[in-house]
Amino acid sequence: MKNKNLKNGIYFATVGSLWWGLLGTFFFQYISYAGTIEVVVHRSFWTCIILFLTTIYFKKWFLFKKIFYNKKNLFILFITSILILANWTTWIYAVSTDRIIDASYGYFIFPILNVFIGFIFFEEKLNQKRMISITIVILSSIYLLYNFESFPWVGIFVAIFWSIYNLLRKKINVDTDIGLFVESIFALPLALLFLYFILQNNFNNFSINEPISMFLLFLAGPMTVIPLFFYIKGLEKAGLSTTGMIFFITPTSQFLLGYLYFNEPFSTEKLISFIFIWIAVFIYMRDLYENN
Repeated sequence: MKNKNLKNGIYFATVGSLWWGLLGTFFFQYISYAGTIEVVVHRSFWTCIILFLTTIYFKKWFLFKKIFYNKKNLFILFITSILILANWTTWIYAVSTDRIIDASYGYFIFPILNVFIGFIFFEEKLNQKRMISITIVILSSIYLLYNFESFPWVGIFVAIFWSIYNLLRKKINVDTDIGLFVESIFALPLALLFLYFILQNNFNNFSINEPISMFLLFLAGPMTVIPLFFYIKGLEKAGLSTTGMIFFITPTSQFLLGYLYFNEPFSTEKLISFIFIWIAVFIYMRDLYENN
């Protein structure tokens, strides 16, 4: 049963990571013309609506109500809703300002942070090779700090928000989609407030006069729910360390798209740091393969 859960977890995490890295990057870069705030607003709003409908369709209202009887779970989901909203905003800002490579740096660091967090909070195995991989990432980040002008702040924020989010979601036992639904409900009032100001100042791209734009902004919901559902499902079944390493599919795809397709600048300092990180990933993935 344990091996089956691990295999299913690897499958779910791989699909979610690949979706984020390729489809997600292309899509959100394409609709970035609407501006960071409006994209985040529609991403939050339509995510909530879609999860509301799936909760009805799959008859999961009893699971939804159950969460409200557990104050600990409810509080954690409130915190994770803030973290995921912050992560979305930072990521969309990076995409719209041609900083995909910087954001990908954060997603490269995130899995190593997951390994470290998994060791501290869940007693997941951390041997010598995995310690080496963590040390390499720390050294590469320190190296970038000495080259302040090229330090990828966007990526650092992405990594911190997403790592803490994963840690907290792992600590509670709630159904994947219901947990996402509760998070989206917490984020909804803020999204509606921003939507009101956007409409009042005629900054909206979501308009009957622009049906294509309306449809694309609506798609921000499904493009968020589907990969996130897959990844969190993988997290639940395979653990922080395994899914953290699988997640390297996402930043690798983003980095390649940013450099080869979107022609973003890439300094020598960042190249050296990325090489160190890829070495760390190779060390950990080899160790993971040898021990499973």
